[in-house]
Amino acid sequence: MASSDHTLLEQASGWLKEGRKVAIATVVETWGSAPQPIGSQLVIDGEGNFLGSVSGGCVEGAVVTEALDVIAEGKPKLLNFGVADETAWRVGLACGGKIGVYVEPVT
Repeated sequence: MASSDHTLLEQASGWLKEGRKVAIATVVETWGSAPQPIGSQLVIDGEGNFLGSVSGGCVEGAVVTEALDVIAEGKPKLLNFGVADETAWRVGLACGGKIGVYVEPVT
């Protein structure tokens, strides 16, 4: 489900007000046939709930898993997915492109 940036930020704010820990994942790089454009975002809470999209469903599961680590550790990560990457095939990014996703904790 695609969501506007405004809705994503409202969701993140709401979760923070509820005392949940939150991370935001943002597409920061694309190459070739990427499923979502630069700037696409996914907001994730510490329980694994999420809203938005960074890949149209191809790598969301892997990004959510990494986001839980980011929330726990409080340190951002840059994730890269592409067809040359064995992980990309495992998580389903077989569109022929590459994406870079920056995941950061929100405080």
